Amino acid sequence: MALVILKKNTNQAYKLAEYAREFMKDGKPSYEVLQKVKLFHTDSVLCGISALAQKTNAPTLLREEAMMHSVKLRGKLKNYAKVFGDSDYYLDYKAICANVSAVREWDSNGTVFGYREDSPKHQAGEFGHNDFYPVVIAAAQQRSDINGKTVLKAMTLLDEVRGRLAESFSLKTYKIDHVVHGAIASIVTYGTLIDASPQQIESGIGMFLAHYIPFRAIRAGHQLSDSKGASAALSTEVAIMSLKRAMAGFVGPKDIFRNPEAIFRLFTKTQEYESPFDLMLGFSGDDFSVMGMHFKLGLYEHQSAGAIQGVMNLLLQTKLTEKYSLDQIDHIKIVAYEPAFGIIGDPAKRTPHTRQSADHSMVYIISTLLRKAYETPNLFANVKNTDDLWKKLILLPNDYAPDAIANEATKKLISKIQFEHGGPEYDKNYPKGIPTSIKIAAQGHELDSGMIMFPAGHARNTDADLKSILNNKFRHLANIALEESQVDPFLQKLDNIEYMDSKALKGIYECKLKYAEKSIDDL
Repeated sequence: MALVILKKNTNQAYKLAEYAREFMKDGKPSYEVLQKVKLFHTDSVLCGISALAQKTNAPTLLREEAMMHSVKLRGKLKNYAKVFGDSDYYLDYKAICANVSAVREWDSNGTVFGYREDSPKHQAGEFGHNDFYPVVIAAAQQRSDINGKTVLKAMTLLDEVRGRLAESFSLKTYKIDHVVHGAIASIVTYGTLIDASPQQIESGIGMFLAHYIPFRAIRAGHQLSDSKGASAALSTEVAIMSLKRAMAGFVGPKDIFRNPEAIFRLFTKTQEYESPFDLMLGFSGDDFSVMGMHFKLGLYEHQSAGAIQGVMNLLLQTKLTEKYSLDQIDHIKIVAYEPAFGIIGDPAKRTPHTRQSADHSMVYIISTLLRKAYETPNLFANVKNTDDLWKKLILLPNDYAPDAIANEATKKLISKIQFEHGGPEYDKNYPKGIPTSIKIAAQGHELDSGMIMFPAGHARNTDADLKSILNNKFRHLANIALEESQVDPFLQKLDNIEYMDSKALKGIYECKLKYAEKSIDDL
């Protein structure tokens, strides 16, 4: 059995719980699936610990909040888990919230665009990120019968539920934040791992969807706030709280996907007693949502990846920085699809004041990348392909710090950029790809990238040496977070997760963080 289909005329909340139980018992994802999940998990952890080491605001605050709820366990692990970089135990939903917040803060970990190529009914294009793995680790820290192989399988389950929901229902169409899908997946996965019954998992999902819907108001406004980065964390916190209340006896709304007053049917017209979609879920082999998820190869909004690849291509093909000075660049034109144009083309983001706004600004990202190219001595030394440029020009947290945002050369480049919506020609190619083009005019010459569909990091890119570029990213982030002597052992620990026993998993996130003197966001 490769696929399980949960029909829209059934109680999908209950059936998700049944599916999860059967999957954890008999599901057989391929080796390739599990290895990709491991890479996404490693990516998320390094994003998380580096954000904490740089004293970013929301992760620090939420971690301190979690650490207010410590406990002397006396051998009883139920309901308690650890936060990044610490060996003590804290309330599980608080620890999960803190860890998810840290993972998401840089907005540099995995992405999904909700697209199943072989099924037009499952191309909703909803966003999502690989933020929720701390849910699985928290369960492993409470149980003595969960090993590394079980953890990777459970992370596959979490990504499967989240990813297939993203293919089936576009939350952004109704101004609802994409973290809803991740919160549902967290309830299903955590509940399964800690032996909640299908009825309790259904009740937890019902409570969350009835009481705790986050709207995209958290992403609106001229400058983005902590609420944008912490959205996944706060939703996961209340999701786990809802599940635990259900396990204690609280009865939430049943059959929530078919409830006419809940978000799915409220916003879409369906037949009576039907949800808007069938859910197609993997059970064995390679057909899992994670295989269509994308990596970010540095710190940038993934909608800009096509433009970044275009710059890399032009640099390699034309030796731009050797032929023309920065001042000789006359004009830059970027063309992309919706929703990229609407999200990272907001005119207010031409003058970002916060890190969260800068990393969601196409013009800032590309200007910073080009400035770094010009500032890198001997840029093309030992460069054989664009993989090498991705490594040399990797965008890192300091590229979004206050002094980088204030950089005059970056501002000058921003003033030369025109960002346009490409219309139907570009829109029809999303979410299959990231259709983007960039043209750079200098001294009467125009350099044209052509349309980029599958940049490095995209699941359908077959040109880049993904693991090599990711290892470069992992080491950069580890060097931010840890002393040099700790880097290799910590990376090796994450890479060996499938061989860990229960005892080792309990300490997987323990490390001594190398804290910056001040927050990266301080002026």
